[in-house]
Amino acid sequence: MRNIQFIIFFSIVIAIFTLLNLYIYSKGILAFPQGTAARLWFRGIFIFLAASYPLARFLERVWLSPVSDIFTWIGSFWLAAFFYFFLISLTIDLIRLVNLPFHFLPEMTRTLQFRQAAFWSVCGIVFVLIIAGFVNSLIPRIKELDLTIDKKAGDYKDLKIAFASDIHLGTVIGPRRANGFVNRINQLNADLILLGGDVVDEDLAPVIRNNLGDSLKKLSAPLGIYAITGNHEYIGGAEPACRYLTDHGIKMIRDSSIRISESFYLIGREDRDRPRFMGKPRKSMEEIMSGTDKSFPLILLDHQPFELDKKEELGIDLTLSGHTHHGQLWPLNYLTKAIYEVSWGYKKRGNTHVYVSSGYGGWGPPVRIGNRPEIVLINLHFTR
Repeated sequence: MRNIQFIIFFSIVIAIFTLLNLYIYSKGILAFPQGTAARLWFRGIFIFLAASYPLARFLERVWLSPVSDIFTWIGSFWLAAFFYFFLISLTIDLIRLVNLPFHFLPEMTRTLQFRQAAFWSVCGIVFVLIIAGFVNSLIPRIKELDLTIDKKAGDYKDLKIAFASDIHLGTVIGPRRANGFVNRINQLNADLILLGGDVVDEDLAPVIRNNLGDSLKKLSAPLGIYAITGNHEYIGGAEPACRYLTDHGIKMIRDSSIRISESFYLIGREDRDRPRFMGKPRKSMEEIMSGTDKSFPLILLDHQPFELDKKEELGIDLTLSGHTHHGQLWPLNYLTKAIYEVSWGYKKRGNTHVYVSSGYGGWGPPVRIGNRPEIVLINLHFTR
């Protein structure tokens, strides 16, 4: 049953991706006269680019190699370019539609010369966007928060937490980016390191081949390194991913809570998509918290930032999430804002502190436009 759901889901995704690529192709081909060599070149290059990412995902499963890496990089950049080509093409078509009754566009817009000039202008705009977004994705910021919890935490008056989500280790986030992440987070000298899911990017094979676990083993914090599952761990296989992370020094919290240093509780939820990929429900918050003493500070890791009202109602003091990437590519941030109460950043609900990270890595394109990758340094202060 689960395999059938996978086939149906990915068939729908591929069908939509193909149709949208055909739409972009139908606009671009108008810049090249029939029977010309340029038209043939355009067709061949476009088919190559459009097929690169699906082909890369297939090759990573059957023949992980430098060839699959090349297709992954090309296809990943094409995903971002494809998105902006689609938006610009759609905008142009909407303008032309409005022009039908009002005739405000000059006649020159119907000429081949104008179409060619428009084609190269659009390519230039998209190219600049992709390069700028790629550079932006390479420069994560350190976001610092000072938060107060009105509880006693053993002997701790203050607690320094380094939090990161959505690292997406794999082919694109490879050894250099992984080492950079570890160095940045270790420089914060945090008491505790928390990883909010999507540590690996679906398939575990590129992580193993690039030996990215060796980088993770260098993470250092006196109270330990803890992580939860995200939807991408489940897409690629949650059990092997969790075993790999555990073998490399990361303690996985899976629908459970633990008390650390007799001072505070750390609660970790399985990802919301567990039922879809495993056919088994995750535990309710009430079940997970059945043995917790709420007089201690309660820190919750939940990959997808849903049910914030529930978390407030149950007395969670700090809830940390990721998943949204804040859209990753503008203007998708408006969509994530519509879906999630908090798409990126801090909010306080009653006595519950909420932070949703934009993430460190990214899914698909190694491109960020409209937001920054980040590591979050949380300075917790306990008042009682």
